[in-house]
Amino acid sequence: VQLQASGGGLVQAGNSLRLSCVASGVTFGIYAMGWFRQAPGKEREFVARISGNGRNTHFLGSAKGRFTISRDNAKNTVYLQMNSLKPEDTAVYYCTADVSYALLTTRPAYWGQGTLVTVSS
Repeated sequence: VQLQASGGGLVQAGNSLRLSCVASGVTFGIYAMGWFRQAPGKEREFVARISGNGRNTHFLGSAKGRFTISRDNAKNTVYLQMNSLKPEDTAVYYCTADVSYALLTTRPAYWGQGTLVTVSS
């Protein structure tokens, strides 16, 4: 399983970014997909997850109402739309995958390389 994340960058607080992650080497629809992030000097934390069929989603508390997660199984791609960004959202964002939806909040089996999001105040 290979995960290639993209879409990070530098934005001002209050603006939006959309991250994308393309998966290869998988039967995409059977994998739950998610995102973690790691801010400077902090541990990695779960951000969001989506089930294989896209019907179930779950977010970190601080992301609720601002972030949405979606997927296009025809394109083997998962998206994280981030709105109303705050400086505390600054982090490297990692795409994750696992056949278990439950494990995506703690120890996903597969990780992408990360994409840096920097939010300036």
